[in-house]
Amino acid sequence: MAFLVICVLGCLSGFLIFRKNVIPRSADQALNDVKLSIIIPARNEADNLPHLLHALKIQTLVPHEIIVVDDFSVDDTRAIAESYGVKVIANASLPEGWTGKNWAVWNGYAHATGDLIAFLDADIRFAPRALELLVKARNKLGGVLSIVPYHYTEKWFEKLALIFNVLGVYAFTSPFEKNNSQKGLYGSCILTTREDYELIKGHEGIKSEMLDDLNLGATYAKAGIPVNNFIGYGLVSFRMYPSGLKSQIQGFGKGAVLGTSKLKAGTLTLTAIWVIGLLLSSAFPFLLDTSWGLPLLIGYLLYMAQLFYFVKYVGIFGIVMPVLHVVSTLFFIMVMLYSMYQVVFLGHVAWKGRHVKVGSRRER
Repeated sequence: MAFLVICVLGCLSGFLIFRKNVIPRSADQALNDVKLSIIIPARNEADNLPHLLHALKIQTLVPHEIIVVDDFSVDDTRAIAESYGVKVIANASLPEGWTGKNWAVWNGYAHATGDLIAFLDADIRFAPRALELLVKARNKLGGVLSIVPYHYTEKWFEKLALIFNVLGVYAFTSPFEKNNSQKGLYGSCILTTREDYELIKGHEGIKSEMLDDLNLGATYAKAGIPVNNFIGYGLVSFRMYPSGLKSQIQGFGKGAVLGTSKLKAGTLTLTAIWVIGLLLSSAFPFLLDTSWGLPLLIGYLLYMAQLFYFVKYVGIFGIVMPVLHVVSTLFFIMVMLYSMYQVVFLGHVAWKGRHVKVGSRRER
């Protein structure tokens, strides 16, 4: 019975920190003379760019400029970007003390002329009104905002991300993070004013940090600039790591352990309770012949029902993955162990052919 109580407490913890914090659909705010620069760092993004660049062309709010920073791609990234008529710049060689994405974004910013700046990952996908509503939300709230995108999945291995995606929403929408002085941003989609960005010295101020989005948000928060995070349900989505299981493991593994360092104690505690209940409930197949089997089976079913509710706002995971959430749980455990191995034993994490040293945070 104690195990069932833990599972119930875990589910309740999930409901406490999961917020359907969607982008406001405001129609009463006029947008006049919006000068929005879009900056897209792109390293081997030939498959993703067409989706994003097409979506930007059909927005109700037309960007002032779109800048793609070709970060030493070896595929058709540059040619595809040029075919859409956007400004394409070749990234300069990575200098000492910078990480790759920070350097690419900073070089893109150096060519931008807008008063508003949007930093977008190449795998982002927009509904036609997305930019308009993002700008309206930022104008109303002030400060900087970011979006945790809705995860569009196709292949079976992409659906393994279920638990990671739920945890991502926990981290960025938890009510405990509202007044966090180290509140992070979700790096896939960030919108800021040029004035605020320059005040915190932009990506130059965090040039050596691997977790650029979390550290950028913390820098805004420390400067007294409001940081607001939303989920992208209905407006902003992405397709993460479609190229294969290896890239998915590396992608989640590069920040799985380090990404918890800036969360408030309340968020960490409730997330830990949720994960403990999830792990216990996933053990039910091995304990069916014991007195613990039935309570854990009930706990498993409770988590299954909760995940069916959450995935409506998190991403496309079908029916099978929430039912067999033990599979995604095992994937989560494997990636966490891999991330810990990289951080503790190797001292660096791998991503897109580069290695970032965790200690010195230098990239090679």
